[in-house]
Amino acid sequence: MLVTAKTLLVPARKKKYAIPAFNVNNLEFLKSVMAAAEAMKSPVIVQTSEGAVEYAGMDYLVAMIRVAASGNIPVAMHLDHGKNLGIIRQAIRSGYSSVMIDASALPYRENVAKTKKVVRWAHAKRISVEAEIGALAGIEDLVSVQERDAKLTDPEEALRFAHATGCDSLAVAIGTAHGAFKFKGMTHLDIPRLQRIAALVKLPIVLHGASGVREDLKQLAERHGAKLGKARGVLDGDIRKAIRQGVAKVNIDTDLRIAFTAGIREAVDGLPTIIDPRKLLERPNTLLTEVAKQKMKLFGSAGRA
Repeated sequence: MLVTAKTLLVPARKKKYAIPAFNVNNLEFLKSVMAAAEAMKSPVIVQTSEGAVEYAGMDYLVAMIRVAASGNIPVAMHLDHGKNLGIIRQAIRSGYSSVMIDASALPYRENVAKTKKVVRWAHAKRISVEAEIGALAGIEDLVSVQERDAKLTDPEEALRFAHATGCDSLAVAIGTAHGAFKFKGMTHLDIPRLQRIAALVKLPIVLHGASGVREDLKQLAERHGAKLGKARGVLDGDIRKAIRQGVAKVNIDTDLRIAFTAGIREAVDGLPTIIDPRKLLERPNTLLTEVAKQKMKLFGSAGRA
């Protein structure tokens, strides 16, 4: 069933688990994520970036996600990292149950003004709104922030922002980063900063750039020709700590991309006589579902549907 993200996130924060939010851009990703949600009895947020909309078309994505949400699993359809106000309005009109306005790279007053505008549009249609204060480094789809421009979230500013905008959930920057090459060496999240934010801001908190970059899948991809080098992700232990401190939504994109890429490379190498794309997609689809299940267990959302 299609629900708003707020419907899922408020109880998640209260009971100290998190809803997995998976980025999808095609049928394989969507079906694999939903297979995991049904097997694990987990609510799920299916989200599309502006890059996914550019690639697949919003009408196609909405139609597919509506079918995916027609069963008994609670599903929120979310626009991730909405920067273009025209695309955000289109998503609201097209049936998304949740949208994100990401004006985090703008000066504070402009971020507040743009966010308030989207909140007004969305709440008129009973659609929930995620906003962001602080900026993550890294590159993912059409989102690109240079390390020098990244800014960790100030707790007092986060409180003022939440009150000023009326958003339903708040993405914060506590040391995560977009993409596969997040860190140089072992890096931990700023949990003390998150504790201070959570003590002030009672909204569900969102963690972007939180993929773990599984070593086994990285190695599988590299055995079949990928060059992922020093790709590193967020430690599972840090994710657990963050959820205990109020994070109720965790975004996952890179982990799905690596799983799919590893599966495709393995299938192409191992099935040289096969020309049926459906056969070649069996292995990546299996790996996608495996990754999604693992995240549901890690976040504590399994069995919550």
